Amino acid sequence: MSINAALAGIRVLDFAQVGAGPMCSMQLGDLGADVFKVEPPAGDLGRKLGPPWQEGESVVSMSFNRNKRSLVIDMKKPEGPSLVRRMVAQADVVMESFRPGVMAKLGIGYEALSAVNPRIVFCSISAYGQTGPWKDKPGVDGIIQAVSGLMSNIGDADSPPMKVLVPAVDMVTGFLATTAVLAALRARDADGRGQHLDQSLYNSAVMLQQSAVASFLSDGQVPARTGTAAPYSAPNEAYPTKDGWIMIAAYHEDRWKAFCNVLGDPALAAHPDFATNPQRVANRAKLMTQLTKLLAAKTSAEWQEVLEAADIICGPIADYRMLMESPQLAHNGVIVEATNSIAGKLRMPGMALGDRNAQSRVHRGPPAIGEHSCEVLAAFGLSQSEIDALLASGAVVQRKEAGK
Repeated sequence: MSINAALAGIRVLDFAQVGAGPMCSMQLGDLGADVFKVEPPAGDLGRKLGPPWQEGESVVSMSFNRNKRSLVIDMKKPEGPSLVRRMVAQADVVMESFRPGVMAKLGIGYEALSAVNPRIVFCSISAYGQTGPWKDKPGVDGIIQAVSGLMSNIGDADSPPMKVLVPAVDMVTGFLATTAVLAALRARDADGRGQHLDQSLYNSAVMLQQSAVASFLSDGQVPARTGTAAPYSAPNEAYPTKDGWIMIAAYHEDRWKAFCNVLGDPALAAHPDFATNPQRVANRAKLMTQLTKLLAAKTSAEWQEVLEAADIICGPIADYRMLMESPQLAHNGVIVEATNSIAGKLRMPGMALGDRNAQSRVHRGPPAIGEHSCEVLAAFGLSQSEIDALLASGAVVQRKEAGK
């Protein structure tokens, strides 16, 4: 069996919104799970993120929601929670990303749903976790980058605080939640019981900083911001060239000597300030000055050619236009195409996991709000008369524009 069908037969009820939770459920869908995106009548909050927009649909939201079907349930209607409890009897995973306690107040928390289906794997994603002094605080990617220490490490020594532009904490939380769900499903295979998973953005952000936090716990030194440089090795940073910038990692001793030879200054390798990696790290500013003078002589492409010929690790600082022109990106098949019923075709990174079959894992395009409400209810065994009654009460909404 290929991994794009590894989770075939697994049903996921996905209440998660915006980034981290939808990232997790999308990955489960990429692996073959049947993911049902359960949305309020106004839709997932992530649908309001933009620009850019494509035919009025949020590109940001669509990038997190392929391989799902959308079902609109109004939880303010009495029929809403009852319907969820009925559906969970036939589900394997529930994803949610509300503040702790919200699902329980709606009558669809872990305790209520596990009473219906003891095999359910219930994954909660929140800012700070389901317990603890900060559990009720709201938080989003940028805030967690700040309070986790991540933002303090980004930028140059004299720059103001900076964040990772992409939602790195959301992404890594989604990846970690996927790992947790897969492990919980495997554990369920062994003992027949589901469990409640507590994945927080806060913990994920700390885990993202594995080596930096471990270094602080070892020496007690708050790391200084070093721009593109790795704090534990040199040279291992970006340098200006004749026409741009190039990233160079030549800190292993053999590569450092080879680098100096390519630069035409072999004596630099034995300079008392630069002879070993610890010395180069301690004298990074002085080393940067020396190397910048030498690297200004050629373009980035010229340096890349001669450095790679000497087996020195390097690469140009690429923008997204350059990325899309990369022959390796084309070969790897990372960018996939999906179709939304309103926005039409769009491209996005696919699930590049284990092989080059990312496109084959696109089973469905990202759905419009409520596009599949009736279809999903029928899949869960509701009769047409039951579906009609739910539509009439407003507890379920089928969007008129879906399918156009």
